[in-house]
Amino acid sequence: MKFSENWLREVVDVPVDREALVHALTMAGLEVEDVTALGESLDHVVVAAIVSAEKHPEADRLQVCRVDAGLPEPLQIVCGAPNARVGIKVPLAMVGANLPGGIAIKAAKLRGVESNGMLCSAKELGIDADASGLLELPADAPVGQTLASYLGLPDASIELKITPNRPDCLSVHGLAHDVAALFGGHVKPVLAQPIPGTGDARRAVRLEAGADAPRYLGRVVSGIDPSARTPLWMAERLRRGGIRPISAVVDVTAYVMLELGQPMHAFDNDKLVGDVVVRHAREGESLKLLDGSEAKLDPGFLVIADEARALAVAGVMGGFDSRVTDTTTSVFLESAHFAPAAIMGRARKLGLHTDASHRYERGVDPALPVRALDRATALLLQIAGGTPGPVTVAERLQDIPEPKPVVLRRARLHRLLGLEVADAAVSRMLTALGMQVESLTDGWRVTAPSSRFDIEREEDLVEEVARIHGYDNIPTHRPSGALVLVPDPEERLGDMAVRGQLASRGWFEAVTLAFVDFELLERWGMGGQGVALANPLSAELAVMRPSLLPGLLQALSYNRARQQERVRLFELARTYASDVETPRLGLVACGLATTEQWGVPARPIDLYDLKGDIEALIAQGGEPGRWSFDATGLPAFLHPGRSARVLRDGTPAGFLGSLHPSLARALDAGDDILVAELDMLALGQRRLPKASPIGKFPQVRRDIAVDMPEDVAWAAAEAAVRAALGPTLREVRLFDRYVGKGVEAGRKSLAMGLILQDDSRTLTDDDADACVRNAVLALENTCKARLRG
Repeated sequence: MKFSENWLREVVDVPVDREALVHALTMAGLEVEDVTALGESLDHVVVAAIVSAEKHPEADRLQVCRVDAGLPEPLQIVCGAPNARVGIKVPLAMVGANLPGGIAIKAAKLRGVESNGMLCSAKELGIDADASGLLELPADAPVGQTLASYLGLPDASIELKITPNRPDCLSVHGLAHDVAALFGGHVKPVLAQPIPGTGDARRAVRLEAGADAPRYLGRVVSGIDPSARTPLWMAERLRRGGIRPISAVVDVTAYVMLELGQPMHAFDNDKLVGDVVVRHAREGESLKLLDGSEAKLDPGFLVIADEARALAVAGVMGGFDSRVTDTTTSVFLESAHFAPAAIMGRARKLGLHTDASHRYERGVDPALPVRALDRATALLLQIAGGTPGPVTVAERLQDIPEPKPVVLRRARLHRLLGLEVADAAVSRMLTALGMQVESLTDGWRVTAPSSRFDIEREEDLVEEVARIHGYDNIPTHRPSGALVLVPDPEERLGDMAVRGQLASRGWFEAVTLAFVDFELLERWGMGGQGVALANPLSAELAVMRPSLLPGLLQALSYNRARQQERVRLFELARTYASDVETPRLGLVACGLATTEQWGVPARPIDLYDLKGDIEALIAQGGEPGRWSFDATGLPAFLHPGRSARVLRDGTPAGFLGSLHPSLARALDAGDDILVAELDMLALGQRRLPKASPIGKFPQVRRDIAVDMPEDVAWAAAEAAVRAALGPTLREVRLFDRYVGKGVEAGRKSLAMGLILQDDSRTLTDDDADACVRNAVLALENTCKARLRG
């Protein structure tokens, strides 16, 4: 929000200098981003008229001008501006002037011709960025008057960073209420008397967008002068507010927006067909906008239309075909209220950001359209003449929000601020902010104006008092009280334990964005799983991730592209699917199994390295026997022969494996990438630690070798042995796998060691032999195994 300091001072009394004003605004939550001083060094700069202009005898691009500056004799000035011509009035910096930027004006000779001063552009005067030519002044500008007094200088263009909850301050009059509250002044009302319709021209309005567009006003003003120029005072206020003057009609709507905060638009009435309709866009509908771009619309957009076509994207930008031009003599002025949710994100979706969308997205006072339309009509009649028609009003009163009173308790105010603010001061502050204040026994009943969408509860009023009273005036106290530490439950494995285990095994933690590109999810086969955002920051961040792997793989690719061949990354974070948040652990890895060294042969990481790291995490829970792996039901993005599901008590809890080569190529991620993802709710379950004495009796080991079908997994064989031997079996060690001569085709030989121990006695050879027989019998029955000799 940019505005002219002088304009603000005309609207409200400001009894302090610029520096104090800027500080007070910032401390009240209206952060001042930039202050541009205008016209600070314009002594000896006057209004002048060019009375003759002849070509310079020695230079093609220069002219020798005779200039009337209100002196007895015209001055001779050499000028190179392309728009220098007889009859225009322009600023003249006379000899002795010191312009902004340290330019000192002296009498000089240019290519042999004397020049006694300089005709100036707006940029040379430091009042605008336009350096294309001389600053042309209105024809009625008084020759000889100082430019500063004529333009109302010096001034300053002040830019504020308005937070989204304060759209009421996106206008000079809205901002004036805060200034009045800060300095005890009074806001001068805008002269916006109702303008009666004296003509018959009118256009009916239909509302067909429900609660998205509950109020729309319009009126036809016919017979305007298309050649009318925007008055200098208005053009300067617009320029200092960051808006380039265009034409009288367009400038009037922009001026009302800066003054009151109500975005408006003017259509060429002669280009409209039938009634004006406020509706949602139709599927596939398009509209050429004022900036020449083509807007592709869908039913999520609101449009202003006539009986034939769409005319404007409501709350964003008008259409090219219905725009006001230099030949327009009849306009249809609109002033409307749109629900903020109906406008949010629409401009961004079109790649735009306009003054109108900036205000409508945050909320515009629903009571403002009537006042703004009257103000714009009065200004237009004053500048361009014309005959106003009657105002057409279409509204859905049930969908227009009404302010609700909020009770502010005196005790609550004092408790939250830590100091007592006098009742009279509280009433004055809130009243100056435009609120209706009713005194109660224990406080106040306050009704905020319809422009203050942010006043919903008692704490909002406390904040208003705090910022107007001054944060610097609120005492600071150290918080007291003991902090209570909540212990982690012993039956849960903490995230730090998982992080520590992975870090000790050579993994690095990564943090990736929770938002991903929908097209990226499509490549992973997860297109229908993510939660789409209604108002994304960009198309690349439009979906909340259903998995950690897409983001982690991007991080791995980023590192690989920077010559990091051995990469191990993990992330502990949440995934999102169907409104459910799930804490998960994601892992990605590539490169060598160990760091390069002379003592160990180099080999690439494989599935069993990753499985070993996951088994180390599982072991922390103290119940490895409840976990298993199988190769069924795998996601499509995994290599079918090098992947497995991870199960806890037979329920899927994640997966691990090699990334499918086709996906790796599509993502340009390189070869031999291993990935894994586990549910932290399952991984975090831990058996409650329980101390037990070390066994007093010796262990007994028996080795057996069996052959079994190739398709029987080791996990199934281990489970069968454990089930058969029960607590006597302390450990099963697989120490050999053989396929080849002596073993039938389609079968494999597994050699395992059985570690046996009893807590009450020493096991005999007969006990150990019985265990071996039971183990072999279980393998024969469940795994089709045969004992090898």
